[in-house]
Amino acid sequence: MLKRALAYGLVLTGLAGSAVAAPQPSKPSKPTEADWRVPAPETVMVIETSRGRVLVELVPAVAPGHVARLQELTRAGIYDGRTFFRVIDRFMAQTGDPKDTGDGGTDKPNLKAEFTFRRDAATPFTPVAAPAGLEVGLIGTFPVVSQNWSWHEVTSDGKVAAWGTYCPGVVGMARDEDNNSANSQFFLMRQPYPSLDKRYTAFGRVISGLSAIRAIKTGEPVPVPQDRMDRVRLLSDIPESERPKVRVIDPKGPWFTAEVRRVRALKGADFSVCDLDLPVEVR
Repeated sequence: MLKRALAYGLVLTGLAGSAVAAPQPSKPSKPTEADWRVPAPETVMVIETSRGRVLVELVPAVAPGHVARLQELTRAGIYDGRTFFRVIDRFMAQTGDPKDTGDGGTDKPNLKAEFTFRRDAATPFTPVAAPAGLEVGLIGTFPVVSQNWSWHEVTSDGKVAAWGTYCPGVVGMARDEDNNSANSQFFLMRQPYPSLDKRYTAFGRVISGLSAIRAIKTGEPVPVPQDRMDRVRLLSDIPESERPKVRVIDPKGPWFTAEVRRVRALKGADFSVCDLDLPVEVR
């Protein structure tokens, strides 16, 4: 990605089986009011595409420079009318090029890579699994892999390294072979692709409209007419009378805790943070 520079291949995870199926927990009851959170409106991109509306929640804590650039370009109208010029089934949909070719960018300086970030005790991270030496969990809706928190005792800053993992809906920044060459192009994952972890800056996730992303016409390049982003705004910039009301399940609430327990029991050794779907309400 990018700018035609990404090599990709399937990543297979381990297989597990059991001679006797364990009883499965029932699905949690309906969430209560305490189980929901309302995203900060300045961190929600409202993307009206030719396939329907897509909402993306940006996560400044994991990639502040990239989030600031997306907010800046959105407010400048750069993304209005941009095509999805490179779309690969079971992979991703790429857009955000002012030239609509994959070779362009803006006059803004390129961004320094933010492949990883430093997690401290104040980071709103909710763990859901602890594979060897690591913790896997969520910051809001954003899936994260991290060093185990115990390592903070021996690091110079009292923090641990963490990074976004490329589950369906995760949004990453396109670049060429130079790690620090991201500018305006970004891509939205149609399926999980963990081989991109720590190679492309991840900074947000689709919280509504993933079916629209998966419906975008595919191709390298995509044949005309291409699907496009007709209009892109930040939720905070939409007049109150027109603004969608959005809330998502809080991973720190009891409903989510019960749902993690259910999905882990269902998946067993194959469990992945990408298996967790956080309900969203848009009105």
